Amino acid sequence: MALRMGTSERGGTFYTQGAAFTELFNRGRPDADQCVVQTTDASIHNAEQLDRGELEFGFMASNWIGRAKNASPPFTRKIELRMVAPANAGPMFFIKRADSPIQSVADFQGKRVAIGTMGSGMEQHVHTIFAVLGISFDSFTPVNMGFAEGADALIAGEIDAQFQPPIPNRVMTDLSRRADVRVVPYAAGQIEKILAQVPFYRSVTMEKNDFRGVVDDVEQIAVVNVLVTHQRISESIVHDMAKAIAEHLDTLPGMNPLFNGLRALFEPLRTEGAAAFEFGGVAIHPGAARAYKEAGWLA
Repeated sequence: MALRMGTSERGGTFYTQGAAFTELFNRGRPDADQCVVQTTDASIHNAEQLDRGELEFGFMASNWIGRAKNASPPFTRKIELRMVAPANAGPMFFIKRADSPIQSVADFQGKRVAIGTMGSGMEQHVHTIFAVLGISFDSFTPVNMGFAEGADALIAGEIDAQFQPPIPNRVMTDLSRRADVRVVPYAAGQIEKILAQVPFYRSVTMEKNDFRGVVDDVEQIAVVNVLVTHQRISESIVHDMAKAIAEHLDTLPGMNPLFNGLRALFEPLRTEGAAAFEFGGVAIHPGAARAYKEAGWLA
């Protein structure tokens, strides 16, 4: 039976990253042992499917894996996740049309904002960020829709802003070519407030001309995205996946620009050991640990 990797909606960040990981993993493997990419509702859905035995691998934003481990909301039971590898750390951001009166994230009152599909990791990120900023979901109209659908709605004027996953992503690139858009900045002090209260976020700078519509460098919030598995998955399978990733740290950025900086995410292994990958207290899978020892990343 083919192995299954849960990602996100087609064309989303996790989907395109999963396509690259599985391509490397599948090289030289018989058809029956290859890994296929599956579309999902991303982080939370992937964890739940791993728990039910419907996936062997899944992408998650690192802020959710500790919650899955501890059965913290939105999870209702403990899930025995194990770490495989980091994938990227990229900015999550709101986008608007250039002619919109919105000046910052503080201006969403009364606006229609697409926040991702119902129950998705993106929706949960908005809940986390807005809770810190004191932005009530009653003060604006949250709209649940996928990235491509949201882009179409933004162009049509049916929504006022959309929450986007890390760039580069196909939907955002296409949107910036179809419409004159701008990244919504945070108001003064908002990012500092978020970072002070949410340890799994970090600050990154989206640079001018990252895509058409980024007219100035703009500071945004980022989270590390990771590939996880379940404790029940065999050591040999996880070893082969981790080995495929570790052996191609310099190849992966050429396959998908989202992997720019992936080698830098591996560097802490040399000084911090396996703990460098154990986000949220989720242990590294023994198969991944063996692959990284063989590659010289772990002592």
